[in-house]
Amino acid sequence: MGYRKHLKNPIITEESDQRKGLPLPPIQKPYTEDAKLVDLVSPDDFTVGNIPLLKAITNRISHRKYTDESLTLEEFSYLLWTTQGVKELAREGRITLRTVPSGGAMHPFETYLVVNRVEGIESGLYRYLAIEHKLLFLKSLDPKEMPEKMGKINNGQTFIGKGSVVFIWSVRPYRTEWRYGEDSFKDILMSVGHICQNLYLACEGINAGTCAIVAYQQKLLDDFIGVDGNDEISLYVAPVGKIKKE
Repeated sequence: MGYRKHLKNPIITEESDQRKGLPLPPIQKPYTEDAKLVDLVSPDDFTVGNIPLLKAITNRISHRKYTDESLTLEEFSYLLWTTQGVKELAREGRITLRTVPSGGAMHPFETYLVVNRVEGIESGLYRYLAIEHKLLFLKSLDPKEMPEKMGKINNGQTFIGKGSVVFIWSVRPYRTEWRYGEDSFKDILMSVGHICQNLYLACEGINAGTCAIVAYQQKLLDDFIGVDGNDEISLYVAPVGKIKKE
């Protein structure tokens, strides 16, 4: 059971790059000036999701069956904001304070999205730009192909591709390693759990459901979202769709 060592705080033997005075890595993965961006609904204008927290926690379960209903643009914006929204830039813009916690406010994650059914948004693969609260278009996708495609990537779980949206979180490890060095592993895994739990609770506020997925083929998922599997690594998957009212 050698993996158990990762559950413990290591004895740090080297100085972190922060202590060495090396520059802080970018707080968000860059994109080109000519990139296609999609505006989202501002959190100041949200009218959805106003349910008691206790009700959301009590009702939270994993859902694997979704209706064919689309998410509204506001609902989609709300889910993105509640999982990775930037509330404030701090320390001269070097770190972000968000709707979820992260060790040292490093927030090393990127959010990729398979959009199948969202009102007003072309189907395709996107990345959430949390600082701008916008979507970055990456490529077109055919929703009809997503159950088979997601099933192949996620060990036969075709229901994933039937969601209105599929959230895929990646990590850029150096963002956390810069500060915590060898102690980054546990922090990264705990922090991505905070994100997905926010998604579960937020879904309860819009009559939607999700299901956290870690059973996937690493290289296939890395290749699908276009990351190298080293400096950026796919980490967690969660389809979202409307559910039948009981």
